[in-house]
Amino acid sequence: MTSAPSSPAPGLRALPAGRNFGLLTAAAIITSLGTNGALIAAAFAVLESGGDAGDVGLVAAARTAPLVLFLLIGGAVADRLPRHRVMVAANALNFVSQAVFAWLVLTGEAQLWHMMVLTGLCGIGQAFFGPASEGMLMSSVSGEQAARAFAFFRMSMHGAAIGGAALGGAMIAAMDPGWVLAVDAAAFAVAGALRAFLDVSHIPARVPGGGLLADLRDGWKEVVGRPWLWAVVLQFSVVVAVVGAAEAVYGPLVARDELGGARPWGFALACFGVGTLGGALLMMRWKPRRLLLAGTLCVFPLALPSAGLAVPLPVGGLCAVMFVTGVAIEVFGVSWMTALHQEIPEEKLSRVSAYDWFGSVAMVPLATAAAGPVETLVGRSAALWGCAALIVLVTAGVLAVPDVRNLTRRSSVKQTSVPEPSRESADAEGAVGGRG
Repeated sequence: MTSAPSSPAPGLRALPAGRNFGLLTAAAIITSLGTNGALIAAAFAVLESGGDAGDVGLVAAARTAPLVLFLLIGGAVADRLPRHRVMVAANALNFVSQAVFAWLVLTGEAQLWHMMVLTGLCGIGQAFFGPASEGMLMSSVSGEQAARAFAFFRMSMHGAAIGGAALGGAMIAAMDPGWVLAVDAAAFAVAGALRAFLDVSHIPARVPGGGLLADLRDGWKEVVGRPWLWAVVLQFSVVVAVVGAAEAVYGPLVARDELGGARPWGFALACFGVGTLGGALLMMRWKPRRLLLAGTLCVFPLALPSAGLAVPLPVGGLCAVMFVTGVAIEVFGVSWMTALHQEIPEEKLSRVSAYDWFGSVAMVPLATAAAGPVETLVGRSAALWGCAALIVLVTAGVLAVPDVRNLTRRSSVKQTSVPEPSRESADAEGAVGGRG
């Protein structure tokens, strides 16, 4: 990765300026703006078609299940084929599925099975897109400024997510949800066109392997052969699941029963989003030497929202907790991406990313499905304290792994043969994606 040699704003010095990085960031912002609005629109489309909360859940599950099923295959495919082509093909699938979804909603013809099939196709597209995107992002930067690039990318994504949700909500209030879905389809088309111009000449040609299953086994060996890697993947299989249960199931219930309705919970979630922006901005400046030690210590605060809901804290206290959590998760996220970029061979990045994603999402459906029965069995407060305790326990367990405590940032991380742009192109591209 290269950086602009100067910048008028001290806080934004040395922003990543490579052509690929600029295209990836711009495309990710566009799709994030569309997708975060479309998620809200899909729920309202189900309700306006006569569905209930259970139907909304079915449509959401129809997106998640294919994502889990196809993630590992998507990672292997992205390491066998040019990643930008996989990304463009996934964007094309998402464009078609969202365009058809929008048309059915606008014409009043959408039925529940239509919506489940079309959101399922979106999930398949994401399963192939995600690992390819993360591998492409990591191969687009090099040198000691990689962490700054990842922080800038994540900050852009979080800003677009907040803006997309706000824009989607405003559009739904003013027009049919189908138009929001149509905007999302258009966003996928534009982003796919941008990604088609990615330059992959610096990436070594793929050497034919022993087949898809052999590639999956090779990726698995890469994961289990690195204690720091499999330990954190296992940790987050629990952390993401219990955070999902606490925030998707218990949070709205506590807000309804204890905090005065949905608005306070919306404020709290907005504070989390602002915290992620602050955390990404922090990581553009801070480079902890022990990458995973700093990142893992910042997972402990993820227990705070569950504990805050268990009390429950007043709205102001809950918003403060969510802000701190947002900052903390970005410290971990940037540290984690930097560790993967530094330690994993370029040709295996997408496979390893797929196992990472799979570990993070595989237990979420089980946790959210079990949240209701657990509340009935032990009570809501005890269930929330249990969520907080699980996060603390698994994170403490990960700190017991020596490689997690000792993995250090190298002064010179692996380089990719990215052509260095001129000062003029760096200045132009620096203003312009991971999981998005």
